[in-house]
Amino acid sequence: MSGERLANRYLLLRPLGSGGMGRVWLARDEMLDREVAVKELTLPEGLPPHERAELVTRAVREAQATAQLRHPGIVALHDVVVEHDRPWLVMELLRGRTLGDAVREHGPMPPEYAARIGAEMLDALSAAHARGLQHRDVKPGNVFLTDSGRVVLTDFGIARQEGQATLTQQGLMIGSPGFIAPERLEGDPGGPASDVWSLGATLFLAVTGGPAYDGTAAQRIRATLTQPVPHVPGPLGQVIAAMMAPHPAARPPAPQLIEALRRIAAGQQPQLPVHHDVTAPGHVKKRGRPLLWVIVAAVAAVVVAAATTAVLLVRDRASSGVPEAFTAPMDVCSLLSAEEIGRYLRTQQPPKAMPGSNEVGPRCQWPIQSSGVEIQVQKDSDTRDPWAMTPESARVLFANQQRWWGQHDTLDWTWPEIGADGSVPVTRTAVRKISGVGEEAFAFELKGKTGRIHTAIVHFRLANLVVFVGYTALSERFGDEDIKQTAVKAAQATEQALRRAG
Repeated sequence: MSGERLANRYLLLRPLGSGGMGRVWLARDEMLDREVAVKELTLPEGLPPHERAELVTRAVREAQATAQLRHPGIVALHDVVVEHDRPWLVMELLRGRTLGDAVREHGPMPPEYAARIGAEMLDALSAAHARGLQHRDVKPGNVFLTDSGRVVLTDFGIARQEGQATLTQQGLMIGSPGFIAPERLEGDPGGPASDVWSLGATLFLAVTGGPAYDGTAAQRIRATLTQPVPHVPGPLGQVIAAMMAPHPAARPPAPQLIEALRRIAAGQQPQLPVHHDVTAPGHVKKRGRPLLWVIVAAVAAVVVAAATTAVLLVRDRASSGVPEAFTAPMDVCSLLSAEEIGRYLRTQQPPKAMPGSNEVGPRCQWPIQSSGVEIQVQKDSDTRDPWAMTPESARVLFANQQRWWGQHDTLDWTWPEIGADGSVPVTRTAVRKISGVGEEAFAFELKGKTGRIHTAIVHFRLANLVVFVGYTALSERFGDEDIKQTAVKAAQATEQALRRAG
């Protein structure tokens, strides 16, 4: 691909590196006669056209938001090009090395130097936070030390504006284990204080030479949630401890932290107020079991696996007749018959099933004009597929899904296959527990700007499986209660199909 031109302007010269988010090229902007860095955002192979188009649109939208940032501590984004069915980000070319590489090559940094880096990074983050943007993946590999002495925060590629939660996220955490704030591991979307925690973890590595929490991804997550921050001696250690306080409210405001870091960089003693880690009466926040569903730094990364038909293996609990564990993959599209789909969609010609998969797990859709049914069997990111989930991990995932949906009452919604093109703002009704579906279940509905319900969603857990069932009817001839009951019936039929297969 070297020698190729993008937008008839950017000449790709040679690759500079690659990672989970794509490949970075050295390129020349022939219009302005300057060298630039071009990030090629790779998308998974085999995606259906509508999913691929959705990911491209989302990447461009997020790039447009980050392009508004103008700060010497944030890498400048010059242009966004969509060619070859993928986005290309044109950025300023930085020469130097990452903080992570510098520590690996030269060992721990002097506290004064690490404090200067921290102050400049926190000043850059504050500029982003002021515009409603969170970075969400602050780590040593995303702090760049240029040859000219600049400290630059890179990879705003998974940044997200506040309030821009989408249906496709479904509560998944994004970031790098060991550098993700504990509240985000517990399912909270986080805020500016979460980026502060991640920067504190980055400074810990800079000044000690190693991460605060080491081991496998699961071990790092567990330690973040259950262990105190290891002690770092000296004034910088006090500031890092404050930045990595377990609860966001206990972390000092950014201006106070910046001033403290600058004093340390100048060889002076920091002055930080004492923050007590407390919560309001009746709202004590308890640390739960580790949530092992972190997706590592990706722009709309999608794990694509074809839905395959296989024998469903179960182990029965004789006392209740409920399957203990579903242990082999099955075709999600086989869970509802054509007759059932026709009944739910009020048609004598039910549509063909549309199998698919994303980072959450295998799914199946049955869309017609203005209406559709969807089923998805879900997993956490530490498990290869839903059938490898344990009952305990399924309980954690289910609880997290319920918590996440309860925190987002405004969402973006789209379903092009039924005629709902574009991103439509919707509001969510209250999340409520329901009975008669699985071992535990909750439901809610989505309303358009007219206040009418058009989509009903049911989540339920059966043994080690967490299942999402959704029903949409855009036509006004269907009442709110009708839509709600149809979703419940579809969920019950899905559960019965699972039990029969067992």
